[in-house]
Amino acid sequence: MSETIENAGSESLLDKIQAKVHHYQESSSSSDSDSEKPSLAPKKKRLFGRQQPVHTVLGGGKSADLILWRNKQISAGILVGVTIVWLLFEWIGYHLLTFVCHALILSLGILFCWSSISCAINKFPPKFPEVILPEDLFVSVAMSVRYEINRAFATFRQVASGKDLRKFLMVVAGLWVVSVIGSWFNFLTLFYLVFVILHTVPVLYEKHEDRVDTFAEKAFIELNKQYTVLDEKVLRKIPKGPFKDKKLL
Repeated sequence: MSETIENAGSESLLDKIQAKVHHYQESSSSSDSDSEKPSLAPKKKRLFGRQQPVHTVLGGGKSADLILWRNKQISAGILVGVTIVWLLFEWIGYHLLTFVCHALILSLGILFCWSSISCAINKFPPKFPEVILPEDLFVSVAMSVRYEINRAFATFRQVASGKDLRKFLMVVAGLWVVSVIGSWFNFLTLFYLVFVILHTVPVLYEKHEDRVDTFAEKAFIELNKQYTVLDEKVLRKIPKGPFKDKKLL
């Protein structure tokens, strides 16, 4: 009698353990399925196919911090300084060579007076750091410029070959827009406007990137529709010449 009671108790205990294990497996499988659901959802398309944060795309480090206004005082100081220089050249009529000479005269005068007064009152004169530009810096800059020039030549050759009409029209339209903008402003003002745009647009985009990406996606879809209509009605009817690739020896 006692053996049957023990067997029944052990069987009930095993049944309870199996039920708990089965319940645990079901809960873990349901949690795994729930965790997999967000991964199956389509990822939001970012502007220009970006998959990394804006800070990483800009290279990270101090330069990205300045562009994204991580330190607002330094970023604002740079913008104010560039604005003052632009006002000096554009409104007051300063010339570049005159500005450089006056800035050097002012700097040398202040440092010379500081050194002379320090020696007169028996204080240590200011120590001027020895500035030596590294050779690697200029080599890397020269290599970067060389790479960009070669890529520009390759793009020019590809566009001029007549194989991609869409890219040809895009390049021509871009150059025409730049020429129109250049006729509105002089080079200094255009340079200043480009600097202001590069210094302010990234931080604004980082704050409102979801709205901008949604609007840009809709705009790209609409542009592709319009281009498809233009391609079917006009571009495909234009005869293409027999262009062939020529291998450079």
